Amino acid sequence: MKKVGVLGISGYTGLELLKILNNHPKFEVCYLANTSGKGNIYEIFPSLINVVKNMPIQKINFDKIEELDLVFLALPHTESMKIVPKILESKTKVIDLSADYRLSESNFNLNYSKHLDSTNLENAIYGLIEWNRENIKNASLVANPGCYPTASLLGILPFIRYLGDKSIFIDAKSGVSGAGKKLSDNTHYPNINDNIFSYSPLSHRHQIEISEKISVFGKEDIKVNFIPHLSPFTRGMLVSIFAKLKEEIDVLNVLKDCYQNESFIRIKDNPVDVKSVSGTHFCDIFAKNNGADLFISVSIDNLLRGASSQAVVNANLIFDFDETLGIPKIAYVP
Repeated sequence: MKKVGVLGISGYTGLELLKILNNHPKFEVCYLANTSGKGNIYEIFPSLINVVKNMPIQKINFDKIEELDLVFLALPHTESMKIVPKILESKTKVIDLSADYRLSESNFNLNYSKHLDSTNLENAIYGLIEWNRENIKNASLVANPGCYPTASLLGILPFIRYLGDKSIFIDAKSGVSGAGKKLSDNTHYPNINDNIFSYSPLSHRHQIEISEKISVFGKEDIKVNFIPHLSPFTRGMLVSIFAKLKEEIDVLNVLKDCYQNESFIRIKDNPVDVKSVSGTHFCDIFAKNNGADLFISVSIDNLLRGASSQAVVNANLIFDFDETLGIPKIAYVP
């Protein structure tokens, strides 16, 4: 058994992490922390009463973290980089669910703030499993990808070498849980119910993450035009990608050849939907072309494949476990 902890347990991703880890045969949750360090897990998440062992919520304590094999950081952006150097000194491995270690230093400084941990940023491994598996296995620090980039990259990367136009458009729709627990006008029920709207079009922070990782894994510089939408459902994500091919190809065969050995990628013959992946780690992908015009549709659960279950699969890889171990596969479909 590997001893693990979760820092930032109070949010939606912290809850999903705990639910997965509670049923994992190889991980034992030994430490939970948040910024207040007050209360216990039943007070934060009453739904877990008699489901998981009640544990106190503590403040961040490096002596406790030193006793762990791995810690998951579900902290706000710019907080992880303040504590990761000390955690890594103790030889505890880290999977960070924030944006702190996902980008190059120049892109992070431009889109967030000045980075405080250049050394570890340079050595962090981007945790997009299907495209970086071997590097993840040897990592001490994994940067868990964002939800929008996860879906977008899994959809577009198989086609990069076939693109004729070096510019793509991504229309992405996310459930409200992607905005986190913090209250805002956008997520207030009377505003989001029966409503849908874009936000930060062509300027969202995930646009630069998608673009940067296309250049890393696809070996091409592609202009990414990214338009996210907040949608009136709780969880899930539907991403539509529009691109131009060099020539007509069998697009479904491209996907099937690329992902034929992947347990959690499902190539669909018909357009994908959100409910079929809700509550699972699956990524469903559909593609169709009209001559050289390409359409790709991708669906994931934003809280799982876009965050918590992806983090646990990365942990499985780090410890050389079967990567499917403990990962949810049954969708929340009535």
